[in-house]
This record gives sequence, structure tokens and C-alpha cells, in this order.
Amino acid sequence: MRKAALAFMISTLCMAIIVLSSFASRAVKATSSQNYSIELVNHRVQVLYDGHVFMTDTIHLVGNDSDSAAVISDFIIGFPYKYGDQVVRCMAYNSSTSFQVASNVPLEDRMGFYAVEVTFPQPLSVKNGSSHVFTVGFILSNSLLQKQGGIENVTTYILDFPQYPSLTKIVSLCNASIVTPGEALYISGTVKGLTYSAGNLSSFSYSPATVTFATDPNVISIVDVKELRRLVSINEFGEISASDAYNITNKMQTSLTYVKLDLPANASNVMTEDQFGREMTKPALLSGTISRYNVTFALPVESGRSTIFKVKYNMLTTHLGRQEGSDSYVLTVPLFEELSYYVEQASATFTLPEGARLQSFEKASGGNAYGMTESVYQATLTVTKQSVISLDHFNVKVTYAYSPIWLAFRPAIWVWAVTLVGCVGVFIWRRPKAAASVAAPTLTVKLQPEYLKSFSDSYEEKLKIMAELDSLEARVEKGRIPRRRYKVQRETLRTRLNTLDRTLGDYKQRLRGAGGHYSELMLQLEVAESELGEVGNAWRNDELRHNQGELSLEAFNKRQDDYQSRKADAESKINGILLRFREETR
Repeated sequence: MRKAALAFMISTLCMAIIVLSSFASRAVKATSSQNYSIELVNHRVQVLYDGHVFMTDTIHLVGNDSDSAAVISDFIIGFPYKYGDQVVRCMAYNSSTSFQVASNVPLEDRMGFYAVEVTFPQPLSVKNGSSHVFTVGFILSNSLLQKQGGIENVTTYILDFPQYPSLTKIVSLCNASIVTPGEALYISGTVKGLTYSAGNLSSFSYSPATVTFATDPNVISIVDVKELRRLVSINEFGEISASDAYNITNKMQTSLTYVKLDLPANASNVMTEDQFGREMTKPALLSGTISRYNVTFALPVESGRSTIFKVKYNMLTTHLGRQEGSDSYVLTVPLFEELSYYVEQASATFTLPEGARLQSFEKASGGNAYGMTESVYQATLTVTKQSVISLDHFNVKVTYAYSPIWLAFRPAIWVWAVTLVGCVGVFIWRRPKAAASVAAPTLTVKLQPEYLKSFSDSYEEKLKIMAELDSLEARVEKGRIPRRRYKVQRETLRTRLNTLDRTLGDYKQRLRGAGGHYSELMLQLEVAESELGEVGNAWRNDELRHNQGELSLEAFNKRQDDYQSRKADAESKINGILLRFREETR
């Protein structure tokens, strides 16, 4: 009994010591944190071209104790909690380095705030009269920007945003500004203009705000750039070509007919293709200083829908230099510095000339992941990064060796091949004739290019009609067209689709009968079509179950993402088959 009592007393004493030590350490930390003040905060709210909001707070800390320097190991900043769900990404940095950030932490003991904690790799020592400057940035969702009606050549937007940052100390001066992609006119709001300020901003300021502004209708398009895949290829003559494949989603309530895209500086010979490889309207150059182009779609992208397209262009050969007195070349390419929008996932792939030998690859700190593949004759390098804005730009430097002898490699292969075929032909022609024998033909039946072209055109027409049917369904669900008009258009499209299906059935039967790779391609096409049908049926069943309350929103969204991935894979296979037929017609 005495032993149990003694053990209890010892454990109680240990806990008391731990708690008192904790309070003591907090007291020391609090004391050291009082040796500085916040002299100035520049609060900048920038609306990006795609509607995302890049909000930065540049903070000036000043020491105010003549006896001892302020030692600061971390810093907390926040804003009203209603904006917490809209945070896409958070970052902290100064002119030379980036800092670690912990998201969704308490703002001391205050409720109703979303805060982040910035941890400095080395505690800051701010002496009396000296200052330290750093920036905390937030990327906020484009759901905070709502497009309103407007008159000719003017569109109005309402932006919901934090008017001031929430800090644990009084701010002597806070200068704030709202920046848009183009010139904007202030209309109304809880702030007095697009620039404003506050002196002696109170600690724990709680300040949600809205502002209504007007701008040119062509300046902002509220979209999500899901993916950007850049491919940079260097040929044997040192010429650099590139292509950017985009996957975007329209988040406006109206159809999207065009987007503005930023290409690397001095890009030339710009052209665009849709997801089927068909050339689109030539993009228009809007600003030569930053290579901004207007890309127009062949068909409008409905609200909530996605589209995939590709932009092809040539880059300056000045990015490629040859090391003097050697066969080594250095490729230096800046990545993503031209972006005026937010990209969820970006990648850049570099394809070296055939026969090039990789010597070095400087892995820039901006990339999240790197990969390299080498075949017998060619090397490919890939850099990927998630959650990208122009602030994340970095350079990739590739050094490789390339011998001019490889310029003659392909022609030599052709000469050898022709010579070999000629020798075999002469040998067969001069050998003694053997008794004739009958053998079953094993070669593929050769089809005329016009037949393959007709099949490709008919199938692409089918895909276009199916897309129009989907668009028609979406429009009638939103009440944009009368039900009677919907029925008439639907029957017309279905009649055209049935006619095409019969025509394509004849085409498929003949292609299967041709044997060889034609038969294999038809089998792959039927598998992909079956996959699309299964995805469509499962998609509709899940929508019905979700509307009836049998399927939760989380499970519904997860299934939709899986269906979208399966659908994209099947469509990619179909597009690949059509592209092979197109190539055979050239």
C-alpha cells in the first residue's frame, strides 16, 4: 500500500514538473517575441487570368528593444475561417530562400480564424532599429470570383476576399491593393477602392470583404487548368520545337469559346490542334512582349465541361549552345515563368537528338520529381511539378554530347536496306526455279487510302454528334432550351447517329476481313467502345443513386473521378487508332 502511494506521489510530482516547464518555456518564448513590432504589411490581392486569387502579405519586422535582440523562430498569420476551404496552396519566402509552412493552425487562443505558421530554418535575430522582411503567399480558389452581367465591352465581377491579414500584433501601417489582369474600374464594395490602407491595424483583425469591379470581357476566364504537359524536342540540326498539351475545365455559367495562353518568350510558328489532332483556328497574338495568344475552340466548351487541346510552336535556338572545342551542347530552358494562371499539375519532357549521349542534368530545385529514360539511340528527360504559378519558375539545364556523324545515320540505314533488298531480289531471280506449290496467302489485304480516310471521317463525325447530344442534355437540364425543341434536335441527331452506325458497321466488317493490323485495330476499337458504354451506364446509375440518397457525396465524387479517368483512357485509345489510319492516308 505504501509502495503504491509512493509511486503515485512520484508520478504526480513528475507531471507537475513537466507542466511547469512547459509554462516556463512558453513564458520565455512570449518574452522574446515582445522585442519586435510589425512596422509595415503590404497586402496584395492579385486576380489571375483564370480567376484564382494570389494573395501575398509582405511583412516588415522591426526590433524595438535596445538591450536585447528579438529572437523569432516562427510567425503566425491568418484570416477569417470562411476562406480556409478556399486555400489551394500556401508558401512563405524572402529574397533568397523559402520557409516551411504549417497549415490550419490555431491563431493563439482565438476562434473563427484560419492560420498558418511559418517556421524559419534559423531563428531570426532582429536587433533594435533593424528590420527583417519576408512574404507569406496564399493561392485561393477561383470560386471566390463571381462573374456578373455587364454591358457591351464591359463585364463586372464580385470578389470575396480577406480585406486585411489577421496577426497577433498591432500593425503600424497596412497598405492594400487589388490587382487584376487588365485595367479595372472600381464600382462598389466594403472597401473604398482598389487601393486602400489602415494605420495601427488591430491585432486579430477579422475582416472579410467584397469588391465589385468592371473590366474588359476578354480579360478573365474562370477556368481550372487541370494539367499542362510540355514537350521540348531538339533535332539533329539544333532546332527546338515544343508543344503544350492543356486539359482545362470551364467553371463559368456560360460557354467558353476561347482562352488566353502564355507561351515562352519569342515563340514562333504557333498552331493549335484539338484532341483528335485536327488543326484549329490559327491563334492570334495579343502581346508580343510576353507571347500571349488567343486560342479559339471549334466548339464551345459548356459550363462544367472539360476540353483537351495542344499548342505547337518553335523556340529560339539561343537556348542551345555548343561548348567551344568539343561536341558537347548545353540546353538551358526556363520553365513556367510565363504563366498568368494557376496549373494543378505541370510537366516538361525533353527529347534529345537521336544518338545524343547525356552528360549532365541539373535538377532545378523547383521540380517535385524527375525521370529519365534512355533507349538505344535516344534519351528523354522529364520534370514534373504540382500546383504551379509564375512564381515557381525555374531553369532546367541539360548537357549532352552529339557527333555530326549521326546526321548520316538514317540515310546510311536506308542505303543499306535498299542494297540488301536488291541483293536478295537478284539472288531469288537467279536461283533455279522450283516446282510450283500452292500456299494460302498470309499477307494483309491492302486497303485504299480513300477507304481509310472515309472511315476516319465517319467515325469523327460520330464522335462530334455524341458530343452534341451530351451538350444538348446538359442544356435542357439547366433549362436553357425548351423541352419541345430539345426533343426535335435529339431525334435529328439520333437519326444521323443511327445512319453513321450502319455505315461504320460495314467499314468495320471490311477492315476485320482485311486481316493483319487492321483486324487488331478493330478489336482494340471495339474494346474501347465497350469501355465507354460501361462507363456511361455506371455514371448514370451513380447519379440516380446519389440523387436518391443511396450514395454519399464523397463516394459519388470518387467514383466520378474513376469514371473520368477510364473514359479519358478509352477516348485516347480511339483517337490513337484514328490517328494511325490518318497517317496511312498520307
